[in-house]
Amino acid sequence: MDDRAAAALSLPDEWPAHPDLSLALNRMGSFDWDLDSGLMHMDQTALDVFDLRADEYDDRPGTLGLRVPSDESGRLDAMVSAALKSGESNYGAYFRILRRDGTMRWTHTQGFIRRDETGRPRRIIGIVRDATQELADSTVRREQDEERRGRTTLVEGATAALAHARTVKDVTDVLKNSQGVALLGATSLVMGLTEAGRIHLVADGPDGSYVPGTRYTRTDEPYPMSEVVRTLAPRFIESAEDFATSYPILWPHISDLGITAAAYLPLIAQARPIGALGLLYSDKDGFTGDERNLLIALGSSIAQSLQRAMLYEQEHDLAEGLQQAMLPRRIPEVPGAQIAVRYRSASLGRDIGGDWYDVIPLPGGRVGAVIGDVQGHDTDAAAVMGQLRIVLRAYAAEGHSPATVMARASVFLHELDTDRFATCIYAEVDLTTGVVQLVRAGHVEPLVRDTDGSCRRLPDEGGLPLGLSAEFGRLEYPVSTVELDPGQTMVLYTDGLVELPGADLDEGMQRLMSMVRNGSPDIQKLADQLCERVDEQGGEDDVAVLLLRRKAAHAPQPGGRLQQHVAQNDPEALISSRHMIRAAVRAWGAKERADEVELAADELITNALMHTDGGAIVTIRVLTGPERRLRVDVEDRSSALPRPRDAGDSGVSGRGLMLVDRLADAWGVESRGSGKCVWCEFVIPERA
Repeated sequence: MDDRAAAALSLPDEWPAHPDLSLALNRMGSFDWDLDSGLMHMDQTALDVFDLRADEYDDRPGTLGLRVPSDESGRLDAMVSAALKSGESNYGAYFRILRRDGTMRWTHTQGFIRRDETGRPRRIIGIVRDATQELADSTVRREQDEERRGRTTLVEGATAALAHARTVKDVTDVLKNSQGVALLGATSLVMGLTEAGRIHLVADGPDGSYVPGTRYTRTDEPYPMSEVVRTLAPRFIESAEDFATSYPILWPHISDLGITAAAYLPLIAQARPIGALGLLYSDKDGFTGDERNLLIALGSSIAQSLQRAMLYEQEHDLAEGLQQAMLPRRIPEVPGAQIAVRYRSASLGRDIGGDWYDVIPLPGGRVGAVIGDVQGHDTDAAAVMGQLRIVLRAYAAEGHSPATVMARASVFLHELDTDRFATCIYAEVDLTTGVVQLVRAGHVEPLVRDTDGSCRRLPDEGGLPLGLSAEFGRLEYPVSTVELDPGQTMVLYTDGLVELPGADLDEGMQRLMSMVRNGSPDIQKLADQLCERVDEQGGEDDVAVLLLRRKAAHAPQPGGRLQQHVAQNDPEALISSRHMIRAAVRAWGAKERADEVELAADELITNALMHTDGGAIVTIRVLTGPERRLRVDVEDRSSALPRPRDAGDSGVSGRGLMLVDRLADAWGVESRGSGKCVWCEFVIPERA
């Protein structure tokens, strides 16, 4: 274009602009675009960017279409138009151009918009430059940054996963099964823990196998783990040759794994080595500085998690040991019964619970079964549990009735100066007759499994938990009496067996009854199954289980025998003896005479308590012979024999023996050394 043509278009006086020489030195071309004439001047450096010769360009932007693809041209036009309309003073963009040889190159342009005093755009002066290498470098940097961020994220992810690991096995599972190690490129890992100057491998090889002779190694042996534990410095093995040369004893055993590099890291916690970690690679050649720093950080995170897991296991073992020490060391052999007990500690580590069980042999073929739970999960709960177990055992062994045992235990707990309460069940079982006297203090109801596998709950009114009943003055514990037939199993348990995550108590009870119905007929296996099922369902509370089965082969003595001591001024013992008599009569198939037997026995007991200086011993039994008879004996320490007397029309006493004479089929008095025995007998039908 000649100067006359330019003048005819009224170009600005200073057009085209003359850029600073430094632009050309930095391989930046310039352009001056007059918006009124539409002409765009480009200097030689700018033409070089577009791969154009001077004779190919006529100062018209459309000519650049030879080098700018239509999609890129449309995008640039839209961007410039938007900048002009919005009042912006500059714009910038990256776009592609097509060079003569057919290759695509990235170009960057930056334009500065000049406007007149009215704000109308008149001119754009700007620069263009080749940006291909710049974008390539930035892509590499971005990929490197993404890789670095990815690895950092892996460390953070592994740390987060390890935060939930409670045991050493949990830690190894996280490392071996997580994607973190795989994405780091490791083929497999090995890990060992230091134990008394030795290194114990807890994870090794891709298939979990151990190199012979390396399960336990000394820290002074020529192995990479021993070296990093000994020196407290990481060891990065750059090649297979480096591995073979440095550790000739180990290399022959792993050379077939195709290992090309390895990183062994000391696991240091509180300035002392607790183990070592080895990462084995099959497609790696050396380690960059970033990779080394990353692996060292990973080793530090694993060391902290391992130390926490080891401390957790130690505290868990200590807590479980304390709990087990407070439970009975052995369950006594009880003739006529099969007994299974289990205790499963909570999955909360150091927490120690107040669950307990106990089996108490009693005179006369009886046995006491106890299951209980002290509120809380700490050493205080365990200490209260230990004292309460001993007290309950002592009260039961003294011969007190079940209701009295529970009431006295509640008073003891209330006076123990603790804010804890306890739930409990005490069952006194006569194995010769099957009569069970049951007292429940706020505890979950027991179950009975029949010989055919069917299961039912034992409904019981129950009383307040131990400690609370004494605090509120409600020490009356009702006694429920049931009969346990030969082969039937009574299931006592704590609430950890039915309180499961996401389920209410009724749902938990239904699950438990289903487990008992479908469980093994062997009570030892059944007890194991109950605890295992809780583990599977995620129970997080302590669980104590006591199963008591009355043996089918245990033949009763002549119809059975029950005995109880009734002290003077002990109304609870008197009430309990009545419960015992009524339950025994029904259990022995004489339900139709239960009222008569209870009334006659009550008269004899009352006479003994009123007219003698001591208490009375009540015995009820079945006699076999030509006819089946039920006999009640009431013994006292007085040698004075009772005699019937006429109370008269207005008398309020004196009718006891007359009543016994009318109700019983026979009665009499026997001397017993320093005392006597008043007895009465009732003919009862043969038991079906």
